[in-house]
Amino acid sequence: MIVIVGCIVVIGCVLLGFSMAGGHMGALIHPSEIVTIGGASLGALIVMSPKKVLVDMVHGVIKTLKGSPFNKDSYKELLQCHYDLMRVGRREGLLALEGHLVDPTQSAIFTRYPKIVGNSHVLHFICDGFGPLVDGSARGEDLPDMFEAEIHAMEAEHHAPAAALSKTADALPGFGIVAAVLGIVVTMGHIDGPVEEIGHKVGAALVGTFLGILLSYGFFAPLAARMESQSHTEITYFRTIANMIMSFASDVPPKVVIERTRRSMPSDLRLSREELEQLLAEVDAK
Repeated sequence: MIVIVGCIVVIGCVLLGFSMAGGHMGALIHPSEIVTIGGASLGALIVMSPKKVLVDMVHGVIKTLKGSPFNKDSYKELLQCHYDLMRVGRREGLLALEGHLVDPTQSAIFTRYPKIVGNSHVLHFICDGFGPLVDGSARGEDLPDMFEAEIHAMEAEHHAPAAALSKTADALPGFGIVAAVLGIVVTMGHIDGPVEEIGHKVGAALVGTFLGILLSYGFFAPLAARMESQSHTEITYFRTIANMIMSFASDVPPKVVIERTRRSMPSDLRLSREELEQLLAEVDAK
């Protein structure tokens, strides 16, 4: 929602300032300029981006409009879920977790936490993290390298769409100049026409430059920055999962693992000591 509000502010203030200066809205409406700039930038984006990057970019833009799902409530469920899993693993042995990890959507533990079950990426990451410990294919000291490799790959995948969008933003002012030059070429073809007609065509050409700069700095570049910010938020969430599993593998007691995690959480999402105790008490009561 905040992204939509920002876009409305950009458009509203630009048009309001134009009107206050005596401009007429109709002077900014030139579909040919929009086709030239939009088509050229879209074509360039397609040329430089693999199919996966384009798909991820669309998903990324949609996510920026919806907002990050990794909020305080998500962290609360994450802490409760891991405490629940670690408590069972410590009390009944690691093999007791196997059934929960093999089919998590039917697990008595995971189904208590709908935000985790509803995010297949998070669910897969948790099961993949605990899996090597449960089946004995990895030791605790092997986990840091395994997690780091996976998170590094995630970071690269998240960065690619934002980088492509950022490069498109950098190119938009240039495409605006292209549209303006084409407009001047059209104007020169009517140089012997009425002054009003020449003025209209020159104005249309200048609108091309205006649109290119506005789209670049008012929309595309901020969206790219927003995507990078949300990517960082997501990576922080997954690192939190990795750190909890690695601490558990080092035989740290579940409550100590959760307390360490609470202290390392982002300040705007961090739980108070009282909130944490209440969450753990809810799990203990189940």
